[in-house]
Amino acid sequence: MSQTVYIHALGLTSAMGTGLEAHRQALARAPKLSETRAYSPAQVRPLGVVNCALPDLSHSPKAAQSRNNQLLWSAWLQLAGHWARLAVDPARVAVIIGTSTSGIGDNEADFAPGADTVPLYERQQIAAPARFLASELGISGPAYTLSTACTSGAKAIAAGRRLLQAGVVDWVIAGGADALCGLTVQGFSALDAISDAPCNPMSANRAGINIGEAAALFLLSRTPAEIAVTGVGESSDAHHISAPDPQGAGAEQALRAALADARLAPGDVGYLNLHGTATELNDKMEAHAVARVFPEALPCSSTKPFTGHTLGAAGALEAGLCVLALQTGELPPHHWDGQADSALPALNLVRPGTHAACVHAMSTSFAFGGNNIALLLSRVSN
Repeated sequence: MSQTVYIHALGLTSAMGTGLEAHRQALARAPKLSETRAYSPAQVRPLGVVNCALPDLSHSPKAAQSRNNQLLWSAWLQLAGHWARLAVDPARVAVIIGTSTSGIGDNEADFAPGADTVPLYERQQIAAPARFLASELGISGPAYTLSTACTSGAKAIAAGRRLLQAGVVDWVIAGGADALCGLTVQGFSALDAISDAPCNPMSANRAGINIGEAAALFLLSRTPAEIAVTGVGESSDAHHISAPDPQGAGAEQALRAALADARLAPGDVGYLNLHGTATELNDKMEAHAVARVFPEALPCSSTKPFTGHTLGAAGALEAGLCVLALQTGELPPHHWDGQADSALPALNLVRPGTHAACVHAMSTSFAFGGNNIALLLSRVSN
C-alpha cells in the first residue's frame, strides 16, 4: 500500500460557520468578527467567536462537557457520515488533537466570585480532547493531545501522517480544537499582542492579533483519495520564549523542508496560507522567510481576519482552508488596509475573487518558543 497519506474527510467549525460550504461562502464575503466584552470585561474587542449552535454533550461524563469538546464534536459530526461507511478496526485508529486551552474556559466560570460549582481539573487537562473523542468513538488505538501553542493543530496532522507511514495504524483522526477563554485573551493582552481593531496582517499599521476559537478535523489514511498531505517541514528557532527569530531562519527551514519532503520546487506551489498574525515581529520574519524561498508571484494570504487566531486549532483550520482552495480553485483572500510596510519584502497578497487552478498549497504555522511547521497539500491523480 502507498506510503502517501490522503485526506478522506474534513470538518471545520470556526467564526466563519460550521461545515465546508459555510467556510467557502464566508471567504467570498468581507470578514467580520464579534465585537464583545466577553473574556475582557474592561474593553470591547473583536474576537473570532463561534456563534452557531454547538452539539449537546449532556450524554458525556461531566468532565468531558466543555466548550472545547463541543467544538471538537461539531467538527467530528462533519466526518461521521464518511466514517460510518468504513469498516475499521478500532485498535488500528489513532486520535491526535492539538489544543492550548482544552477546557480551561469552563473551569474559569467555576472559579468566578459567587460560583457554587467545583472546578473539574480533568476537564482542562491537555489530554482531555483526544481522550474524549477516542472514548466517544470506541477507538482503542493511540490517542493523545499535542500542545505546542499555535502549531498544535498542524503538528497533530504531521504526527498522524508519521503513524500511518510507519504502519502503526490504518486510519487517523487528527486536527485541533481551542475554545475562547479569559486566560488566552487576557494573557495575550498582557503581552501587548492584542489588537483592539480587526487584525491587519502585513500592513504598516498592523497592531496585533484577534483571538478566536475553532475546531478542525482531518480523516487520514494510506488509501488513495483526491487530496494528500505530500510534505511536512518542522524546525525550532530556540531563539526566545515568545518572540520569533527576527530573520525567520527557522521559518525558512520549515518551508524548505516541506518542499524537499514533497519533492517539489518552490515554483510548483500555487498558494500559501500565511501564519499572518498581524503582530509586528511575526509578519516581519514571515515576509522575509517567504520572500527568500518563493517567487514573488506566489499567491498568499492570511485568513486570520476571518477567524481570529485560533491558537491550537489554527494550523489544522488553515490547512483545511488550503484543501478548499485545492478543491474549488478559489484562493482565500487577504483582507487588510492595503498599506504596505516598506520594511517588508513585497508579497503577492491574494485579492478577493481570485481563482487559480491550484495543484499544491502550503500552510504555515509559527509558535512560541520558535516552534515552526509547514504543511504541503496536493491534488493527486490516482
